[in-house]
Amino acid sequence: MKFSKIISTGAFAVAATLAAVPMAAQAKDWRGWNIHVEDYPVSHGMEAFMAEVAEKTGGEIEGKVFHAGVLGSQPDAIEQLRLGIMDFGVFSLGPMGQSVPATNVVSLPFIFKSVPQMYELMDGAPGAALNAALEEKGIVALGYYDAGARSFYNSIKPINTPEDVQGLKVRVMNNDLFVGMVEAMGGNATPMAFAEVYQSIKTGVVDGAENNPPSYESTSHFEVAQYYSLSQHLIIPECLCMSKKTFDGLTPEQQEIVKTAGKNSTDLQRKLWGEREAASMEVIRAGGVEVNEIADKAPFQNAMVPVYDAYLAANPEMTDLVNLFRDAK
Repeated sequence: MKFSKIISTGAFAVAATLAAVPMAAQAKDWRGWNIHVEDYPVSHGMEAFMAEVAEKTGGEIEGKVFHAGVLGSQPDAIEQLRLGIMDFGVFSLGPMGQSVPATNVVSLPFIFKSVPQMYELMDGAPGAALNAALEEKGIVALGYYDAGARSFYNSIKPINTPEDVQGLKVRVMNNDLFVGMVEAMGGNATPMAFAEVYQSIKTGVVDGAENNPPSYESTSHFEVAQYYSLSQHLIIPECLCMSKKTFDGLTPEQQEIVKTAGKNSTDLQRKLWGEREAASMEVIRAGGVEVNEIADKAPFQNAMVPVYDAYLAANPEMTDLVNLFRDAK
């Protein structure tokens, strides 16, 4: 009886000890979601993140990045992340708004004045506010990747002022914010599938579109729309995120390793994106495109007042967050 009691007591003690320790073993074989192809700045950043975590934890945490959207669509992947089925991923903050409404703020036109300012704000207090909103939905933000700045291109003329957009037929993504942006400048916004843009510009269905340099270059849109005006009207970062359930299951030491790896990955990705963008601009200029900088974006920002008014009228709870971004120097 005594022996049985000792065994029973010892087993209980072991079980209690195991229950008190975060289940780090469950963190093995992480799955990472990525929409981009394998040879892409985002993809390289994610691979570096997973490699650093595996190395610094001595192999206690390992995992694999699944590229090119093979694990499903972004909305599905976000829900799996929240449930802890997916461990980490990189997600555009544009579509993220369906799950975390606060992230829609960075889809407001000209909310950022430049890419460097986007880095500063997303790494500072405004980014921290979004981090809190994400965490409430079961998502931990580890860093904000660069997804480039979208600018206007067309087959008619350079754009230097909002008035230059007047009358132009511009393809935009299917989002009321982006439709309102073009209409506020007197243009004709035309939502359509991205795959249709090249032929639509070539045949005059639309005069132009808007996108970042790598997309403008890699799709050969620069062949049919040879005016590229660097308005940088949309700078929507991508989030290196992980499941809060996965993160909470780590030891404090592992959590610090993951956060450091996330920062290092973000720094690397931003560097690689800058290099990729510069290479695309070389191809664009060599292809005969007339590229023009827009030194003063204030007139464009002022033209967006109706867009902001409509957004805040529909989402008054976002007023303080919008002002936190908009009022930053």
